[in-house]
Amino acid sequence: MPINKNVFIHEDDKAALKALEAIPGFSKLVKLFMSVWSEKLIYIDNMAGRIRISEKQLPEYYHMLLPICEKLGIEVPDMFLELSVQPNAYTSGDTHPCIVLTSGLIETLPDELISTVIAHECGHIACHHVLYRTIGTMVLNGGISALQLGGLAIAPLRAAFSYWMRCSEFSADRAAILCDGTADKMIEVCIRLAGFGKNIGHDMNMDAFMEQAQEYKKLMEDDSMNKAMEFLLYTFNSHPINAVRAYEAKQWSTTEDFRKAIQYYSNTRSGMKATDIPAPADSNTLIGRNYESVKRSLYAWGFSDVTMIRDTEPKVFTEEGAVLSVKVNGHGFEEGDWLALDAVPEVTYYLPMSEEEIKRSHVGKIQVPYSAEDYTERGYLEVQIELLSAGFRNVSSEEVKDLEDRADPALDKVAEITIDKISGFNKGDWFDPNAEVKVYYHGLI
Repeated sequence: MPINKNVFIHEDDKAALKALEAIPGFSKLVKLFMSVWSEKLIYIDNMAGRIRISEKQLPEYYHMLLPICEKLGIEVPDMFLELSVQPNAYTSGDTHPCIVLTSGLIETLPDELISTVIAHECGHIACHHVLYRTIGTMVLNGGISALQLGGLAIAPLRAAFSYWMRCSEFSADRAAILCDGTADKMIEVCIRLAGFGKNIGHDMNMDAFMEQAQEYKKLMEDDSMNKAMEFLLYTFNSHPINAVRAYEAKQWSTTEDFRKAIQYYSNTRSGMKATDIPAPADSNTLIGRNYESVKRSLYAWGFSDVTMIRDTEPKVFTEEGAVLSVKVNGHGFEEGDWLALDAVPEVTYYLPMSEEEIKRSHVGKIQVPYSAEDYTERGYLEVQIELLSAGFRNVSSEEVKDLEDRADPALDKVAEITIDKISGFNKGDWFDPNAEVKVYYHGLI
């Protein structure tokens, strides 16, 4: 069963992805890419030029992959070894992604950290990063020139892709941390990729590396010029700086969100009901849906009780049964926000009263046949009879002496009508049968 990716999606990842998808030309690029690209090309390339890791080939790494996939609830991808001095790992594809580890990575990291890197790559799969990262890699490597993009502006796409790809690394790091249960191994991966290979004959000082990471963060925060230089240096990098990754990993591992993620992850794997869940969707995305569907969704998320609040007031451009708002503890929520399952969501929806309900809510009252405006310019005696027939018991008329000519067509016609001293009533309004009805009509001066 796939684990809810919102457990470990980084907030910068979500924001950067929205910004990327909003770039003019992004959707055109994706459509063009999908029209000329096939993930079979990646599979063929890997099978032809790399070593497939399996039970028969480098089984120690293959056996690291299996429990990680089970933990994250994803299908087991193909995994390959590539000859390269660069310590690296990457995942590409779409519906059937594959992971590649480089020989430089094996030479740089101890075996106990290789599983953390594999978990990181599986995190990309669990987060559904792979297709966009495959496109982004092509964009950053200049492969985009092979597509016929007309006047599409490439620079904004390159900058947006690289920024999102850097942010997506934080989410994949969190997936690895969740699999490990601690940030220590991810931090060690960062320090070794920064230069502390496994064959360096010195003891690592993790505290010193974290102090370096904190100093770097302060350096960027305290000086706008430093921030500008960082932008110039790393704008088109696909990965964040190792010190920043280590800092982000350490920070997340100290948060309440991490505690809840560990608990949720543990409960999910053991089949127990979670006490808190990351919201699978933004509350605003539930607005407009049918209230029964939203109610079922909330129960499926794990809530044991849902309060349904019916709004019967007439709404313009709102379908009957449509949800108007969804709140937990009195507030809306964003996708990924932690929600306590012992809370009771409130779903407000629009459903006007039926005719039977309206009648039941007005027992002992009667409806006026026409609006006040419809009664004007009609003969007052006719109107009086009509209102008495409708059930009104207290109907009287009063002459308004405002006409000079007996031939005036307005003579004896209704000038104004009030019910219970209300002059602007509408057709179908409800009144007590004993309400005072006054019919004012035009008369001669």
